[in-house]
Amino acid sequence: MRRYLARQLVQLVVVVFGISLLAFGILHVLGDPVLLLLPQNAGEAEFERYRHLLGLDRPLYVQYWKFVSGAVRGDFGKSWYADTPAFKLVLERMPPTIYLTLAGLLVALLISLPLGILAALKRHSWIDTLCTGLAVAGQATPLFWLGIMLIIVFAVRLKLLPASGYGTWQNFLLPAFCLGATLAPITMRLVRSGVIEVMNMEFIKTARAKGLAEPAVVVKHAFRNACIPVITVLGLQFGQLLGGAIITETVFAWPGVATLTVDSIRNQDFPVVQCAVILLALLIVGVNLLVDLVVGVIDPRIRAGT
Repeated sequence: MRRYLARQLVQLVVVVFGISLLAFGILHVLGDPVLLLLPQNAGEAEFERYRHLLGLDRPLYVQYWKFVSGAVRGDFGKSWYADTPAFKLVLERMPPTIYLTLAGLLVALLISLPLGILAALKRHSWIDTLCTGLAVAGQATPLFWLGIMLIIVFAVRLKLLPASGYGTWQNFLLPAFCLGATLAPITMRLVRSGVIEVMNMEFIKTARAKGLAEPAVVVKHAFRNACIPVITVLGLQFGQLLGGAIITETVFAWPGVATLTVDSIRNQDFPVVQCAVILLALLIVGVNLLVDLVVGVIDPRIRAGT
């Protein structure tokens, strides 16, 4: 187990280093932020003075080293617009995004697990056809359109739920369902195919021959062995949920880090963008590391590399 954990940690370090290079390099080829920070009628001397003040006149490797050495200490510099530490700005907006992502993941599991198992047990029936059709329709539905339709139906027409805002459990329902609906179809189809494959194996027949009830066979034997690819995909899809949070937060006016990042990219506020990208990347990598460890515990063959 120690060798497996060490191997995963080495991969984590390599991934984070690559992300830091991309976050630093891509932003520095998008344009000169000084052109946005100063009025167009400012003189060239003023532009040069401001570039020197921000450290943009230094060689790129010097800027990158300053960025990395500061990031390790949690110092990403100050926002060029808010004159506030970028780390503080991102941390203040991080909890709403994490809560929304976890709520969307919960919604996806509540939808996909029972429907996937039911479709597998009722294979080739009208129930299977209905569940598969819903999955295909869910994958084909644009996220922003679904969000707008939810607002029109439940907030404007029925007046049951708020259209935007943050703070109460009612505010979570529409954006969480909208976000979870993007993950549920993939997970449902994966659960269905996994359960179908496992139900045809010999140990399932043995469990039935011992007289176990069908629910126990399905839950304790079939689903446990079929959940490994599901857990892996959930870890991979966690990053997609964070990406989908950008659209969801925009549609529902959710005060998360995704909207902060988009606004900062538009304003070329390098410190805030770099801080948000690094922290979100660390979150995604951390979740994937946790998923790898869980899968290794469930299946020792993966831990052993076989």
